[in-house]
Amino acid sequence: MTATKIFGIAGWKNSGKTGLMVRLVSELTRRGFVVSTVKHAHHDFDIDKVGADSYRHREAGAHEVTIVSGTRFAIMHELRGGPEPSFEEIIARLAPCDLVLVEGYKREPIPKVEARRQESVNREPLAPSDPHICAIAADHPVEDTELPVFDLDDTNAIADFVERMTGLQRNSGAS
Repeated sequence: MTATKIFGIAGWKNSGKTGLMVRLVSELTRRGFVVSTVKHAHHDFDIDKVGADSYRHREAGAHEVTIVSGTRFAIMHELRGGPEPSFEEIIARLAPCDLVLVEGYKREPIPKVEARRQESVNREPLAPSDPHICAIAADHPVEDTELPVFDLDDTNAIADFVERMTGLQRNSGAS
């Protein structure tokens, strides 16, 4: 694996970001790439269950709690009033991979596709004010742009675009 490449999916709430992310991860891993993801949440979240041993460790004051099994591991880091880590700090914690797909972080200076959906909460385009948006994926016609426009559900075309934009190279054995 070479230096990690980063590509983002940005958009307003209900714009189709998560669906596009999931489809892209599936397609790009099918193509033989090792893909990691980062999702920014604008709200409090918890990946633990009340009463679980790991939850009890956190409640007792642990700074980090690591859960490990033969299938996966997770590290929960409690901020305890400290600042949210920067985008760069999060990327630095990831294991080596071919591509990091980022959902959210719409203000980060990374190449990204803007997801747009008719029923989105906010339909104000991001692209005109963000020079890092290099394409638009929408479920409706988009005019007044010089950017490439994809159908939001055209996963193969968007995955091809991500490959070209990031310079991903397929292994000779990948399909």
